[in-house]
Amino acid sequence: MNGVLNLSSSPHIRDKWTTPFIMRMVALSLMPATIVGILVHGWQAFGIVALAVVAAVASEWVFNKVCHKPDTIWDGSAVVTGLLLGLSLGPKTPLYLPVIGSVFAIVVCKGCFGGLGKNFINPALAARCFLLISFANAMTIKPSLDAVASATPVGALKAFEQVDITKMFLGTADGVIGSSILALLVGGLLLWSLDIIHGQICFSVLIGFTLLIGLFGGEGFEPRFLLAHLCGGGVVMGAFFMATDYVTSPVSRLGQFIYGCLIGVLGGIFRLWGNTADSFSYAIIIGNVCTPLIDTYIVQKPLAYRKIGKTRPVKREPFRIPKPVIALTIIALIAGVALSGVFSMTKETIEGQELAKETEAYKAVCADADSFEVAEAANDKIAAMAETTPRVNKAYIAKDAGGNTIGYALSVTGKGFGGDVTLAMGLDADGKITGISFTELKETAGLGMRADEPAFKDQLIGKGGTLTLVKGTAEGESEISAITGASVTSGAVTEALNAGLELYDTVLKGGN
Repeated sequence: MNGVLNLSSSPHIRDKWTTPFIMRMVALSLMPATIVGILVHGWQAFGIVALAVVAAVASEWVFNKVCHKPDTIWDGSAVVTGLLLGLSLGPKTPLYLPVIGSVFAIVVCKGCFGGLGKNFINPALAARCFLLISFANAMTIKPSLDAVASATPVGALKAFEQVDITKMFLGTADGVIGSSILALLVGGLLLWSLDIIHGQICFSVLIGFTLLIGLFGGEGFEPRFLLAHLCGGGVVMGAFFMATDYVTSPVSRLGQFIYGCLIGVLGGIFRLWGNTADSFSYAIIIGNVCTPLIDTYIVQKPLAYRKIGKTRPVKREPFRIPKPVIALTIIALIAGVALSGVFSMTKETIEGQELAKETEAYKAVCADADSFEVAEAANDKIAAMAETTPRVNKAYIAKDAGGNTIGYALSVTGKGFGGDVTLAMGLDADGKITGISFTELKETAGLGMRADEPAFKDQLIGKGGTLTLVKGTAEGESEISAITGASVTSGAVTEALNAGLELYDTVLKGGN
């Protein structure tokens, strides 16, 4: 009778995807965010992610051996758990924490409850919350060395400070390793297009979160404000990769929608009124705990169910656009709209920062000036040389507190080895250089970049007329010693300064 009668438990209708295939696709969809995180944060980020994955796989293998259970490391679930945990940690996290977190996730949250399919909360999220509670100081996300603010973007948002949405969207701001929203969207929409994750969960999470932030965030539905909150705090990663976990999410579509809205609303509440700015993980765990309750009261309609005496009418399948096409279209639209929108929203801020930097450079070369006034007499000549190099970009009259002209501040540009060399130059009332300050210098390190060192800049002070570049020691009043090995850069600076001095002689001289 072997092979004639095959008895098995339900369900007899099975999905086309196997568990190993699903886990491999999830891991693959996380690769863009992983690669961006490593490129931005360096080798320590790679070490954190690698240790989390290795520790998760090793923990599952050891646990199965000790408990005499079948080997399940090849289904890929441990790899996904370690990968999600690693990406949710900061790039400066001590290397022992991803190991501890992965062991806790696999042994306590997964193995002790029966293994894959029997855990009641997402293991990676549970491990992250465990680390946040147990190692709060070590888990604090530390800013990069060149960061101006000490808070993460979400912390800055909570303190009503300005954030750089472009950096948050691309993943170059301070935060967790897997913070690139663009990379996460590419991977998440790929999973959705393949029907591996449920759209009613991830999109309802985003909608619920956005509505609550818009209604109670204090800024209304201002696009920049909402986009900043959506790009920070693990909202996108949680919506697409953690809340959609099959085991810990409801079965029915309505239940999944309610579950997603619950997570989104809780995430918004924790964001606005919670003690911790980055607390979206707790919202998803609460949603996991509520899943059995949702499944109890919202029951999926049985397969092939129909009322007695009624037959189901035969309907022709309507034309549908394939999900991969929709996903790719959404990715392109999001990337294009977000980048162009962010640019337009931040354009004024960027221009203001550039103006502040430029003004600071002018103050450095005209230290005695109390104010700067546009030298309108030079506008025509500056416009005529706009497309040439060397050139004068801007010209200002430096004045003291009494309104008297004490000199001039000019922005000049020359053609260097690595591109344009732009600097601010100060002139006294007699046309002598009072100092220079570079605003754009991209020359070779150790060679052309030496132009920004005092040894080169200080020799220019007090010189005027037409400058001449010489090799060796400068002897004449208008001679400049070239930087050894960087004659192109030295020439670019000299030509730029001569353009400014020539403008002084022909237009500005005499107090114009």
